[in-house]
Amino acid sequence: MHVEARMAGNGLIMPEVGAPKGNYVGVVQVGNLLFLAGHLPQVPGGPLLTGKVGAENSLEKGYEAAKLCGLNICATLKNHLGDLDRVKRVVKLVGFVNCVDTFTQQPAVMNGCSDIIVKVFGEKGKHARSAVGTNALPLGGAVEVEAIVEFE
Repeated sequence: MHVEARMAGNGLIMPEVGAPKGNYVGVVQVGNLLFLAGHLPQVPGGPLLTGKVGAENSLEKGYEAAKLCGLNICATLKNHLGDLDRVKRVVKLVGFVNCVDTFTQQPAVMNGCSDIIVKVFGEKGKHARSAVGTNALPLGGAVEVEAIVEFE
């Protein structure tokens, strides 16, 4: 099954690709690897999900924010490659969770992004991952995720 058909079948909507928020590019290609800049939890056509997990946001809201990051990563890949079926393997995700000092469930928050990536790409979406807590993220985002992806 084609990747975008799998997305549609799961009710997943591809968002528009956002412009970088600083002096950088969204994707750097080195050989057959793509290094994606950090993606924030931007609601398609709506606001950025902001706030700290463990304060303004519950673990569940953090999970939903991470899911949005995953969808935004898919949009960037589609924009760069033209066809998501060119993804050979999602190699690694690095997730940053804007959280209070006592919050220790960063991996559970990042499962939101991982679950979307595996739902979209199947076996090719199974990846290595880091999940890190931080005291602040750009624009107050609740989560930020970067990715390394191999393509054909």
